Amino acid sequence: MGQLNTTHAVATHTDDTTLDHPVQLSIENVTLRFPKPDGGEFTALDNVCMEVRDQEFAVIVGPSGCGKSSLLFLTAGLSHPTEGQIRVAGETVTEPGPDRGMVFQGYTLFPWLTVRENIEFGLKRKRVPTPERSDIAAHYLKEVGLENFADNYPKQLSGGMKQRVAIARALANDPKILLMDEPFGALDSQTRLQMQQLLLRVWEHKKKTVVFVTHDIDEAILLGDRLFVMGARPGHIREIINVDILHPRTLSLAMEPEFIALKRRVMALLHDDLDEMH
Repeated sequence: MGQLNTTHAVATHTDDTTLDHPVQLSIENVTLRFPKPDGGEFTALDNVCMEVRDQEFAVIVGPSGCGKSSLLFLTAGLSHPTEGQIRVAGETVTEPGPDRGMVFQGYTLFPWLTVRENIEFGLKRKRVPTPERSDIAAHYLKEVGLENFADNYPKQLSGGMKQRVAIARALANDPKILLMDEPFGALDSQTRLQMQQLLLRVWEHKKKTVVFVTHDIDEAILLGDRLFVMGARPGHIREIINVDILHPRTLSLAMEPEFIALKRRVMALLHDDLDEMH
């Protein structure tokens, strides 16, 4: 596995660590190439190596075009690496599976199904008995604060509410890993802040392994246990940064010295990457 540089946050006062937890996701020397119209090849990802432990909230952050989403799609089994392999709980990823739940930036709900039916969709396909499906859906409706909208259709919901349903639907299937591809990128700033707080609260309750993609540095630091900072051309891991800030986290953290120091560090990495690209 390739060498990865690691730096730590200024303050280290968290009392909850995942260091002793088993590795849930292993990305091993993954390279992704695409054919070019002129007959050559474009390398989107180059020898990417990373590990995410059980119950960890991992955030992949980097500039547009660095391959963040491509890496997530490979993990989901929606595409395949040119070289290397990806393992979830020790099993090689070859196709999509129920062990990985995916939440996209776009709203991917079924418009002909109600909120409750959308949440139950995966459970129904797995032939979970109706009473159990109903209980699971009711639980996650409460988790995301949509108990009063269970019988609404997606067209009757705001953008933030649609993403709440998407998160509930993914979690209802009890995946080993929740994969999130810039899920709040299309939301207005106020709704985005609300969704970040919702996601943190749900994660603190469920302690699912999360791999979250964003280009927003503040969002990355607020949510993540560790930041995997990517560089582009081709996409690669520049550095891994531990975010040793106590949970539960609130938006007021943005004014704290350790938060500001982390933000400066990530910004410097991304700035250096831009310099190298020009």
